[in-house]
Amino acid sequence: MRIEHLALTVDDPDAAGRWYAEHLGMRIARQADEPVPVRFLADEAGTMLEIYRNPRVSPPDYRQMDPLLLHVAFRADDVAATRQRLIAAGATPAGDVEDLGDGVRIAMLRDPWGLAIQITNRPPMA
Repeated sequence: MRIEHLALTVDDPDAAGRWYAEHLGMRIARQADEPVPVRFLADEAGTMLEIYRNPRVSPPDYRQMDPLLLHVAFRADDVAATRQRLIAAGATPAGDVEDLGDGVRIAMLRDPWGLAIQITNRPPMA
């Protein structure tokens, strides 16, 4: 078994999908606007995020959630430069760059919809 996708609801799946594709290297693997707006975003390995909006539920107030409760992590070689690039693209900082030791650095941000994003250079885990 492997993870096929993680679903997250946001107010504007189309804009969020485009932002993740443009700024985080995801690709829109599948999309639809009926019966609900949805964008499936895939990384290089094929793992997907489902970004959608279903009128039966309201998106959570991600901005009020501590990033430690929920975040999507992305690997980057240069955490500080990636953090600055994402801030310029509309993300907001949720802390500074942190050095966790052993050369591992992380930074927390929020995407334009408030969802927490972690940028890390942590080596892949076995």
